[in-house]
Amino acid sequence: MTGNLRKVIFLILLVGVAVVGYQYMIKPANAHLAEAKGRVDAKLAQLAKFEEATAAAESLTKQLEQLQQAMGFFESKLPPTSQIHEVLEQVTVIAQKQGLKPKTIRTLNRKDNSGYIEQPLTMALEGNFSSFYSFLLELEKLPRIMKIRELDVGKTKDDDGQIAADFTVSIFFQNVNG
Repeated sequence: MTGNLRKVIFLILLVGVAVVGYQYMIKPANAHLAEAKGRVDAKLAQLAKFEEATAAAESLTKQLEQLQQAMGFFESKLPPTSQIHEVLEQVTVIAQKQGLKPKTIRTLNRKDNSGYIEQPLTMALEGNFSSFYSFLLELEKLPRIMKIRELDVGKTKDDDGQIAADFTVSIFFQNVNG
């Protein structure tokens, strides 16, 4: 063997080792690396979805807390059904304190709703207009939810600045069963 033939065989052997090394070592390692990178990318995408879901859950939690606070506020304005007589007493005391003469006070059929009870009352009062206006302002200051549904104000027959007011006021209470 001559020196040139030896160099050519050595070169062929070196190229063969490089081809075999690439084929059996580097190519599988690259495939394994690409597969691992794909798994990492998939997990990063899933992690991003989880972060979005967490942010949405935190937002929902904050909204739920706000709604619970709002419900607590409104429930504090709704006395339990057992306090109906106390609220009725407050309304009549306010009317008398303002110098109004109660002609009639009647309770109507109550309306049961899922979260509250509405107790409508029809009232007929007589007195001067300023007293009636003060009565309405005092009703508004009560720490209860009330609504005046119908209001009819007219002069009395004496016509000396006195009015007769017929109205329906609804008082709202907690519905402990619903």
